[in-house]
Amino acid sequence: MKIRRLLCTATCATLALLAAPRSAHATGFAELGEDIVRRDKVTVEVDGYLRTRGEMLHNLDLDRGLTTSGQPLFPVSKADPSAQTLTHWDMRARLDMKVFAPGQTFAVKLRLDALDNLSLGSVPNDVPAATTGQRSPADPLKVRRAYGEALLPFGLLVAGRMGTSWGLGLVANGGDCLDCDSADAQDRVALVTPIANHVFAVAYDFSSTGPVGTRPSPNRFLDLERSTNVRTATMAFLRGWSKDSIERRKKAGKVTVDYGGYFTHRWQSNDVPGSYLPTAQPLDVSSQTQIMSRGLTATGIDAWAKLVTKNLRLEAEFAMVLSTIEQSSAIPGVLLRDPVKARQIGAAFESDYGSDDGLLSAGLDFGYASGDPAPGMGVSQKLGQKAPKAGDLDGPQANPPRDSRIDNFRFHPDYRIDRILFREIIGTVTDATYVRPHAKVKLVEEASFRITATAAAVASMASFAESTPGGKKPLGVEIDPSLTYEHKDGFFATLDYGVLFPLSGLDNPVTAMFAKPAQLVRLRFNYVF
Repeated sequence: MKIRRLLCTATCATLALLAAPRSAHATGFAELGEDIVRRDKVTVEVDGYLRTRGEMLHNLDLDRGLTTSGQPLFPVSKADPSAQTLTHWDMRARLDMKVFAPGQTFAVKLRLDALDNLSLGSVPNDVPAATTGQRSPADPLKVRRAYGEALLPFGLLVAGRMGTSWGLGLVANGGDCLDCDSADAQDRVALVTPIANHVFAVAYDFSSTGPVGTRPSPNRFLDLERSTNVRTATMAFLRGWSKDSIERRKKAGKVTVDYGGYFTHRWQSNDVPGSYLPTAQPLDVSSQTQIMSRGLTATGIDAWAKLVTKNLRLEAEFAMVLSTIEQSSAIPGVLLRDPVKARQIGAAFESDYGSDDGLLSAGLDFGYASGDPAPGMGVSQKLGQKAPKAGDLDGPQANPPRDSRIDNFRFHPDYRIDRILFREIIGTVTDATYVRPHAKVKLVEEASFRITATAAAVASMASFAESTPGGKKPLGVEIDPSLTYEHKDGFFATLDYGVLFPLSGLDNPVTAMFAKPAQLVRLRFNYVF
């Protein structure tokens, strides 16, 4: 295997191993540096997609009344809270640009998202009743990535803001799939090199810098206090094959085993809460009085493995994060006695059985995310948010000084196992165990297009009964079928349906109301180039 196919970058929030089918400019190990080939002149390559999505969401508040804090489980109509159905359309245009220098040495790559998840009709150019069109939103263009790859004698040097993902995308996910909403990226310098048929990488992330001030030259800035910076260092290794190589080995009937792991560590000595907390009056964040001790350390490990045969794929990822915040107070001069600690564990397993050219394939997936006995599932961890009460759906899991632990592991929100419960109502998989059988059948296969149908059933249970609104562990059973039309030139049309049958963990024991089923219909068009 050529050196450019072996080179990679990794970090706890690191680079991806797998890319979704027909995704724009993936963040995979196999792709990094692969396209640096000999060229006679400057070459520019462009790819991307346009996406539009429409949704109809029926009874996602489950008709079980309000939580203990007076909130529905899911937003409801402002004009009629008893209304059952909400609708929404949005869009995104993504552009990936790659500029290659003459020769065979380096490339510069960009990712731009325009009108990212913009609600259709949300920016009328006049009063709503008289509008004749839409104006540009305040932030029409987002620069997601801008980084360079240089192929050197001792490895691949990568620097800039680049996508971060790893394995199944359980912890870090570059958001490359056609239906993804997030886009993890890190400001990073990394060196990747092949040794003994493995790929080894070291990475240093500029996770957060500040406060910053201007120099005498007003066009540049200066890091005013190094001790308040958040930095992350990672070491990773991988034994893997590129996507094309795996396909060739499958056709030859060979077994392919990929695996990898990483160790990452993040730290911050001091902090300036005034630089990110809302205050009644502007603060001079460069003042020494605004600096307080933080003592943050976080260590993560992750292991990933995949086995592929002609008709079978088995893939698994395990992650654990240990962290300590010695001083969790956000008010300078007001200190807390006990540190806040976390031990979070997550794991996922996926399987598929069936040949690529066969009519039917099926598999069984399952996963686990550690929980915390504090009320609420713990997806939302917003600054200044009040501690949840028993019967609430969400809220911070630590409440110093009484509760100084945050042990719930949160899957990345773009690692999706369902369409309603975890994706929409809870926000992501956390504090839960799930089992997911699934199947796919090819309905039509023509030279220019194909039509496929998929279906999955998801049964889930909370790790701690105290975390759920109903005070019980069973969460629900969801059924998610889909129908997809795929044209060879890059047009995709997908119709999704989902129905959630909630169980006792989502009931309302205070009012003795039982949670009722919820439904979702989503239509998505993707124009991929």
